[in-house]
Amino acid sequence: MSNARKITVEVLVKRDVRTAWDAFTSPQAITRWNFASADWRCPKADNDLRVGGQFNYRMEAKDGSMGFDFSGKYTEIRHLERIKYSLGDEREVVIDFRDENGKTKVIETFVAEATSSYEQQKGGWQAILDNYKKYVEGNA
Repeated sequence: MSNARKITVEVLVKRDVRTAWDAFTSPQAITRWNFASADWRCPKADNDLRVGGQFNYRMEAKDGSMGFDFSGKYTEIRHLERIKYSLGDEREVVIDFRDENGKTKVIETFVAEATSSYEQQKGGWQAILDNYKKYVEGNA
């Protein structure tokens, strides 16, 4: 599998773009949805949302058996429209927010990494985005 292979995941959130954007970028909200399964959590999120700014989200198993920091640097911010960042290994991630009649389509496209399968990566990122959708729709 090539490192240049891109994966896209998306959700349609039943909230307006501003609400969807705020839930995606607020550190307080991120800690409530940024994990792929109920046995994981995101206890800490730092987010400096500006070009050149960095973010760091701590993700860990609730039982403490494993964890990691997910971090990157913002390369493009178009308020309420697009977020682009690079991860520490230089892989690029693009998140688009599109208004669809008062709902918001959130589309994430990222360059796959070489250690996990395409299916594992797509499944994990989709699960996190699904968790985000559930959070936004239930807490906005």
